[in-house]
Amino acid sequence: MAKITYTQPNGQDVVVDAADGSLMTAAVANQVEGIEGDCGGVCSCATCHVHVDPDWMDRVGQPNDAEADMLELDDDTDETSRLGCQVPITPELDGLKVRVAAPQ
Repeated sequence: MAKITYTQPNGQDVVVDAADGSLMTAAVANQVEGIEGDCGGVCSCATCHVHVDPDWMDRVGQPNDAEADMLELDDDTDETSRLGCQVPITPELDGLKVRVAAPQ
């Protein structure tokens, strides 16, 4: 089980307890504003774009080439950008904080 804090585009925090799945599936299941996951988690859209707290980037890791290509389609990316569908929930992510990217 991992407790994940999502800061929504409106600035409000939502804390989610997630046992499995991805950052996207946990956000969708808990109605986190700004996370849509239109493609269902196959890395073919960027509607689950989040910015990972920089202190967590070592544990979350960098995007692979396919994810990086998809992120290039979003105007709000930076070095902390990840697609929530590509970040599996693990116990090591307990306490993770992410900011949901601004809507496109």
